[in-house]
Amino acid sequence: MKNKIVIVLAIVGVLMLGGCTQETQNKIGRSIQNWTGTNGVLDIYMGDKLVQRFIKIDKLTTATSTDGNTARSYRYGYGYIDTNKNLVVDAGEKKVYFEISNFSTPYLFYENPKN
Repeated sequence: MKNKIVIVLAIVGVLMLGGCTQETQNKIGRSIQNWTGTNGVLDIYMGDKLVQRFIKIDKLTTATSTDGNTARSYRYGYGYIDTNKNLVVDAGEKKVYFEISNFSTPYLFYENPKN
């Protein structure tokens, strides 16, 4: 009996998720990702030169307007400044808040291959 209840609840959950819009599914996915954590790296370029690197980023968030309905033209997050660009948090590298423009900042966000 207990197994049947679990199966029915799982089926209901899948059906509810399937009825969500893509954006709602993305928000649910980001929420789960926030619980599990990630190990993101953000590289910022000027031309072909890497000028700044942030590591141990859990997510990049798109800013929204005060009313919460309109996306703003920048993304933000928290990460460690990797001053020597070795993909490891070393002594003296601080965790900071950062913002990047969606339009004028050439950047690459990816999972840290060293961890």
